[in-house]
Amino acid sequence: METLEGGEFCFPQLLNISCRKPVQHHAETVFLYILLSSISLLTVTLNLLVVISISHFRQLHTSTNLLLLSLAVSDFLVGFVLMPIQILFIGGCWVLGSFVCGLFYYASFILTSASVGNMVLISVDRYVAICDPLQYPTKVTPRRVRVCVCLCWAFSVFYNGLMLNDFLKHPDRYNSCYGECNVVIDPITGAVDALLTFIGPITVIVVLYMRVFVVAVSQARAMRSRVASVPQQRSGTVIAKKSELKAARTLGVVVLAFLLCSCPYYCFTVAADYNLPGSSTGAAELWLLYFNSCLNPVIYALCYPWFRRSIKHILTLQILQPGSREANIL
Repeated sequence: METLEGGEFCFPQLLNISCRKPVQHHAETVFLYILLSSISLLTVTLNLLVVISISHFRQLHTSTNLLLLSLAVSDFLVGFVLMPIQILFIGGCWVLGSFVCGLFYYASFILTSASVGNMVLISVDRYVAICDPLQYPTKVTPRRVRVCVCLCWAFSVFYNGLMLNDFLKHPDRYNSCYGECNVVIDPITGAVDALLTFIGPITVIVVLYMRVFVVAVSQARAMRSRVASVPQQRSGTVIAKKSELKAARTLGVVVLAFLLCSCPYYCFTVAADYNLPGSSTGAAELWLLYFNSCLNPVIYALCYPWFRRSIKHILTLQILQPGSREANIL
């Protein structure tokens, strides 16, 4: 952790082993606490609304929305668990002990991997829906989506537990003084991790969405030609295709936002030789990654009318009425 000689000790009673607090401007520190706490609260609130909406209303129990639900759960946990703990780093001293330090990094790695996995699943879902629409209902069923989501989370838990096994046994092994919370990943493990959780998934996401974009453009042109030739006839097939294309565009924005928010963080960790200290170094990249969890439900609110309607039902407590699960949200 970054320390300055003029700073106070984190633990004055442990002078020989305590870290020093970095010298900070009081006004700047207070501003950061207020700003980041507000982002954390907003992230928790918005993603909780997404979770309640998709879980409660039966009309929203679709394969695509199950993937959004999984993503919202990971985003909710980022705002509820990771952001508040990360705010503690602003003070320059880790006060929760080595055990919580290990759990914090483990949870952080799990949620990051799960989010990447959810983005890959969303990209696959849109690829099949746009590029193979006739087979979509049989290939992408709610049961298969649930299995894929469970496997995604299980893999994240197992894989990161394996990668951080030694660190979890001795979470204070990389700390130079008492009051730090650092984790260092060796270059070989870091290279494998970057391949599995960044380079590989991002490549799959980009390739699939490039294919989706090409097919979506051709389908949109075909629909415009069909509607122009038969202006009085709007078949259910055309309407369904428009719905799928709109969903593809919306989820494309979600994926693009994820790429813009996550790439700086992953590039930083690679450039730093996979050294992830609990300091101000790389804090901007990390909080940009966290901010994506707040951004996703904002995108839903702007692009999905059903989300705005469900928020109205929730805030007015209409969901407490009998039969509210069957309400017309779409």
